[in-house]
Amino acid sequence: MIGQRPATGIPPWSLAVAAMLLIQLSNALSVTVIQQVGPAGTAWLRMCFGAVLLWLIARPRVRSIRRKDLPILLVLGLVTGFMTTFFLTAVERIPLGTAVAIEFLGPLAVAGIASKRRSALVWPLLALLGVVMLTEPWHGEIDLIGAGFALAAGACWALYNVLTQVVGDRFSGISGLSLTIPIAAVLTTAVGLPQVLAGNAAWWVLLLAAGIALVTPVISFGLEMLALRRMTHTAFGTLLSIEPAFGVLIGLLVLSQSPTIIQLVGIAFVVLAGVAAQRGGSRTERTARPAESTPQTDGMTDIPSSTTGPT
Repeated sequence: MIGQRPATGIPPWSLAVAAMLLIQLSNALSVTVIQQVGPAGTAWLRMCFGAVLLWLIARPRVRSIRRKDLPILLVLGLVTGFMTTFFLTAVERIPLGTAVAIEFLGPLAVAGIASKRRSALVWPLLALLGVVMLTEPWHGEIDLIGAGFALAAGACWALYNVLTQVVGDRFSGISGLSLTIPIAAVLTTAVGLPQVLAGNAAWWVLLLAAGIALVTPVISFGLEMLALRRMTHTAFGTLLSIEPAFGVLIGLLVLSQSPTIIQLVGIAFVVLAGVAAQRGGSRTERTARPAESTPQTDGMTDIPSSTTGPT
């Protein structure tokens, strides 16, 4: 079962669900900021404010970083930063649920390829079919640029899943996140800062970006950590597979993005593929599932999540 209710307290699966909903809510709220400072500017502001908040909370020991840790931290920071940037660029052009589903192809494909079972390759193909149903290319209205950015975010997410396992084995929980998010902010300054300077960086825009950063990664990551302490890796990974559906739900409630019946069936295929890909895939040692960096792969084996996902 996915999460067991203890004698007292909140069931762990509900904490994981709350975290996923918060990640997608932060992505939906980012649309308002995107309209003012662009997607790269929004991603950069989220990471800058997230870095400050995480350092205030975690106060990481920089002196504990060894020279051989630097390359993996830098690469993970780069992947994290552009995963968020690419995803928000996609969200600017295509519906949130569609962007999440397309992005999900990246880690799902890695899960299928890495599996020792050839039959596992069926699930990425099923998810791809679901994405085709979501984008409905037969109508000739598919935004190829938006889909391309979502695919780029998925490729970053796939790399990020592998890298966070390495960093998670070296730095525990929020320590890894508090190190990689600042690196991500620095490495995306070249694309993010120009958009902020050219846009409308009013006080309310900065305040909204700071609030979004508090939601993701800080609060959502904390909820995930609480859930992971009481759930198996496979159960948590299976639960995360419904995140594309949450993307559609939040897109409907917050952004008024109404899916068609065919698109709903497509999302169901993506979710089914994600759940099926988790069968038999648990990592015995601790891994990481960072929300925007390290939380999205914490406790997972084959697939992470906004999201980080991103995201």
